[in-house]
Amino acid sequence: MIMKKILLFLSSFAVSIMANAQVAIDLHSHYTTPDYLQMLEKHDALQEEGFPIPDWTVEDHLAFMDNAGIETSVLTLPAPQPYFGDDAESVAAIREANEAGAKLKAEYPGRFLFCAAVPLPNVEAAMREAIYALDTLHADGIKLATNVRGQYLGDPALDPLMQLLSDRKAVVILHPHKPEPYSPVVMKQTPLAMYEYVAETTRALANMITRNVLARYSGMKVVVPHCGSYMPLAIPRMKAVYPAVRAKDMVGDIDWEANLKCLYYDLAGAASPQVIKMMLTVTEPSHIMYGTDYPYVAASVLVQKIKQLREELKADSELAPYVEMFLKDNAIKLFE
Repeated sequence: MIMKKILLFLSSFAVSIMANAQVAIDLHSHYTTPDYLQMLEKHDALQEEGFPIPDWTVEDHLAFMDNAGIETSVLTLPAPQPYFGDDAESVAAIREANEAGAKLKAEYPGRFLFCAAVPLPNVEAAMREAIYALDTLHADGIKLATNVRGQYLGDPALDPLMQLLSDRKAVVILHPHKPEPYSPVVMKQTPLAMYEYVAETTRALANMITRNVLARYSGMKVVVPHCGSYMPLAIPRMKAVYPAVRAKDMVGDIDWEANLKCLYYDLAGAASPQVIKMMLTVTEPSHIMYGTDYPYVAASVLVQKIKQLREELKADSELAPYVEMFLKDNAIKLFE
């Protein structure tokens, strides 16, 4: 049965390769399960992030990948985090979603990888799930929300989990969730996806950097979503203000180089040569990887966007040497 599936995959994807000439690896895509959606509905949280969760099926995802020339997609659970005050309920929901991700990876070899969710804010439960996911489900990494009900990355309570992930040399994919606290009025006027998500990601990273979390737990490979979020602007700002706040003991010593060295970046969102050049002010070409945010962006739009991005990069003399690195090769090395 497995060999039959592999042969079917190779046959179908060969057609895609011929049609698209080039292939890519999508570092940023999402999946859902019926149980996850039912739990959100139970807690009236289907639109907690201010945007409806798109319909998702594996058949639609594979069809999109074939049309776009995407060889492999890395799956993560989207926002919101399935936690509503009941630890046991959250643990069960996360386990079901992770087992579904592992099943997708096994049933479609070569097409899907998955990074497992963990049931934060319960740190001990999150550590147990990370161990189970990595060791038993053979997850390819761990997905962390920028915050879970106000518990932000960088919180000292999360240090044991960071130590575990560093010891395992885990790939850690970050994803923004609704800020906490937040203004419902502001969110209604300007949806989270338009602004707050990139600010939220940057906030979480700033918290990690000011406590040297990334430097102290340097075994992790941490993926920043959405074209680096605001990091190309935030890092110069942080460095400029740092001497003044350090002199007043408002922050401790920061190892800038060690913190930034652990960060990788996906191109989901508004990728362009101009944006990538901004990203290269805080990273290097080997740390930039393609991503789509499927199914939150329509498949037809993404198919056109990857074609346009490839053409624009090839036409840019500065970035042309890195086209295949960005679209595929860097992602392969990330998971080695």
